[in-house]
Amino acid sequence: MAQDFPPLKNDLLLRAARGEKTEHAPAWIMRQAGRYLPEFREISKTHGFFEMCRTPELATELTLQPIRRFSGLIDAAIIFSDILVVPQAMGMEILMNPGPFFPAPLETPADVSKLRAVDVNKELGYVFAAITQTRVALAGEVPLIGFCGAPWTLFVYMIEGGGGSKTFQKVKTWIFKYPAESTALLARIADVCVDYLVGQAKAGAQLLQVFDSAAGELSPHDFALFSLPTLVHISRTVRARLAAAGLPQPPMTLFAKGAAHALPALAGAGYDTLGLDWKVDPAEARRAVGGTVALQGNMDPHVLYGGRAAIERTVQRMCAGFAGEGGWIANLGHGITPAVDPEDVRWFFECVRKYSARKTATPNDRLSLPKSNV
Repeated sequence: MAQDFPPLKNDLLLRAARGEKTEHAPAWIMRQAGRYLPEFREISKTHGFFEMCRTPELATELTLQPIRRFSGLIDAAIIFSDILVVPQAMGMEILMNPGPFFPAPLETPADVSKLRAVDVNKELGYVFAAITQTRVALAGEVPLIGFCGAPWTLFVYMIEGGGGSKTFQKVKTWIFKYPAESTALLARIADVCVDYLVGQAKAGAQLLQVFDSAAGELSPHDFALFSLPTLVHISRTVRARLAAAGLPQPPMTLFAKGAAHALPALAGAGYDTLGLDWKVDPAEARRAVGGTVALQGNMDPHVLYGGRAAIERTVQRMCAGFAGEGGWIANLGHGITPAVDPEDVRWFFECVRKYSARKTATPNDRLSLPKSNV
């Protein structure tokens, strides 16, 4: 989609994502457009969750809410949507009750025949429209992030029928009993994710993030078998498709929750930035990735319930941990939860700004990124 957008006034996120030291760490939070905001809850009183996702005007408004509230402190917007729009596009019904519920999950490989081929422009064009509208409405204040769920995480939802499983018995049965069929379905989901991310970039997304929220449910061996290949496929194919079309390539971030064991492999998976959960020490993460990628994260979201002294103390320690070489994007180690006080979120952003200030940053102070990331 060819469109002229307002010039970007704050490019901290994009510079940090590409490995540059910045004057202070850019900050945003996962699920920042969400239920912890009273203005979000007001709109959700009269509109269903997926209705808000599917209505570009509502998605734009919800995306802008935290930008307005935390203007001057927040360095990125992330489009209001959900990772489960991909299974919806593939023909699966999803209800919110209150969390996601699939009335007809995939029980056996025979059920894969029920999935439909996906034309992302037809099935997910509402997301692309919301991205374009939001880019205009942001007026260049901050960059806009697009995203998708990782194939493994989407596969888990499609088979478990929701996100509340404690044993993951159904999806583990699939990968161990039907490994070939599981691999084939994961590859099919990955191809939809590629089309979807390319469409988001064309619509105006300035950074793309892949969420592998269920990565930690796999052993290192099984992560390398069932998740990592699809993640590599997504990064390489999105970049190749955009390059072939002569289009700019947004930086790409991968958040593989619970997969710290795979950081060395993920550092070579073709992403500019790796997101970290709160169970990873920043220094250990730096050593694991070998200085080849930027990092994002990683405060425990529940610290936001601990009061301002705890928030400040934790942010100060986090900033010190990430203060060495390389780009860093300040964030939580997972999504913000609904009962957090927005003013404590403001304090989080203020503390990041205070404790991440760098006095010697220069525009050319960059990491040496692998060729696949350029």
